[in-house]
Amino acid sequence: MPTLNQTKTTSKKLNGANGHHANGVAGPKANALNDLGEKIFLDRYALKDAKKETVAVGDTVIVAVNVETGQREIGVVKTRDDQQLTIELRDGAVVERQLEHIDKPLETRPEQMLDRVARGIAEVEAPDKQAEWQQKFRWLLDDWKFVPGGRILTAAGTDQNLTFYNCYVIPSPHDSREGIMTTLTQMTEIMSRGGGVGINISSLRPHHAYVRGVNGRSSGAVSWGELYSFVTGLIEQGGSRRGALMLIMNVWHPDVLEFINSKRTMGRITNANISVGITDDFMAAVKADADWDLVFPDTSMPGYDNAWDGNLQAWREAGKPVVVHKTVRARDVWDSIIESAWASAEPGVFFVERYNKLSNSWYFAPILCTNPCGEQGLPAWGVCNLGALNLAKFVKDGDVDWDNLGRGVRTAIRFLDDVIDATPYFFDENKDQQLSERRVGMGTMGLAEMMIRLKIRYGSPESEQFLDKLYRF
Repeated sequence: MPTLNQTKTTSKKLNGANGHHANGVAGPKANALNDLGEKIFLDRYALKDAKKETVAVGDTVIVAVNVETGQREIGVVKTRDDQQLTIELRDGAVVERQLEHIDKPLETRPEQMLDRVARGIAEVEAPDKQAEWQQKFRWLLDDWKFVPGGRILTAAGTDQNLTFYNCYVIPSPHDSREGIMTTLTQMTEIMSRGGGVGINISSLRPHHAYVRGVNGRSSGAVSWGELYSFVTGLIEQGGSRRGALMLIMNVWHPDVLEFINSKRTMGRITNANISVGITDDFMAAVKADADWDLVFPDTSMPGYDNAWDGNLQAWREAGKPVVVHKTVRARDVWDSIIESAWASAEPGVFFVERYNKLSNSWYFAPILCTNPCGEQGLPAWGVCNLGALNLAKFVKDGDVDWDNLGRGVRTAIRFLDDVIDATPYFFDENKDQQLSERRVGMGTMGLAEMMIRLKIRYGSPESEQFLDKLYRF
């Protein structure tokens, strides 16, 4: 399974403490991590000696204790004989490993990472304002008041050509061998730079459909989804993190039942999350217990190769023909989704038409797919540019610290907006899309802890009033 969005992965493992310097920036105790949090920090986010040229006796390292499973632990180098190292783990066990099976973090304390990130993001500010914004960003990051997406923590302030964005959505594959391979290239390039990818594969013709160019039959959209899933499993993004992929198929596609049940067959789609793109007319058919047509454009129509991009509504509105491959009971499709979700935890459902009707960018950036963990619907070439305010850090003397919370909100938005200019882009289309809309996503975490500190019971009438006040603010 793909890793969780790195913002969430990081935040769940943090264990802060109090302690502040006179200048308002918290000291090392405030950035303390529990044992698991420290391992995640060292493994995924700390700057590494990629060439391993400085590894020496006494260094803290991350070591693969099980090379087959990839299990990694923290240890200290006790002896080194060229490529062979003896390492003592935190639990006292001693292992011998080749140099290739260890990583050396150059940052061993969170403060070093936070300094680097604040400096790196502030570098896009005007030269005479960089020092000011670096200090403001450092205040925001300290004591985990704000936790940016994991790719930001990993890449900001380094000379590594890595993305600061956790997740991407790329265009649906063009329905041709070249188009399928082009999407594969785009996916692997983004994943190799640290990003996860979402792909809507509804543009690909269904199983057994005629392929005129080779006088043969298509293996179907699900088979190409399997290819994308397989390649995702091959991509190592550093440490224990592998590529992350979301595959979506819209509910009108003739292969949708095969797609829904694909996770129930071992070895088919093993390295991707899957969701079904749900339309309003399908839900109306489910409600009415009506029939549902599984359709696809007429691939024999002149100009099909150039005109079809996966948008069935636009195809129909242009008066172009579709072929009904099969008519089924809408509730049978819905029941199949529910049954498979109970059996294998997937697919999810993505209300793609409803999403676009509620999106304020529908007219220039139609929402196509979601990122791998489904937090955010995005257009083709869209990105997740995420961070979360830790509400638990904004309680003071039994009340919300409204002044600092407001300061945190404003500074976090400035931070995420600067990320747009600070990150490298590997496709001009990504750069054009993000610079045209400057999409940011500021979330929250730590709400339960905030309410505990405020002595407000979750779910009570008082909590409802408090939540309204908090999120209006």
